[in-house]
Amino acid sequence: MIEESSDHILAAAQVIIAIIPIVGIVMGAVVIFFYRLWRHREIVRQIETGVYIQPVFDLYLFSLLAGFLLTGIGLVLSLLVLFIEGLSYSLLGGLIPFAIGGSLLAFYFITRPARKAVESTAK
Repeated sequence: MIEESSDHILAAAQVIIAIIPIVGIVMGAVVIFFYRLWRHREIVRQIETGVYIQPVFDLYLFSLLAGFLLTGIGLVLSLLVLFIEGLSYSLLGGLIPFAIGGSLLAFYFITRPARKAVESTAK
């Protein structure tokens, strides 16, 4: 009889443990949804009143910063996994950000001459 009650407690605990992440994800999604809805309505009101200033996004500066960060993180992760486990599939955990970072840096430096030409003609 004691074993049956402990089995029920164990099953209840497993259900609670399984529900906690689901509830957390749903709550997070609700918060993100209402934040985005509120921000959308705020921007619509600003456009209607004529006070909206469109944010400036510098793609080239972003690609430089993200490229340096991803390349550095990927290099460190790759070296760490290489020293700990050797050549294995887990090495991809560092090589993928390293390759993405290298691609972003290549984009920045390849488009640099074209940007300089455009900036010099604009002045």
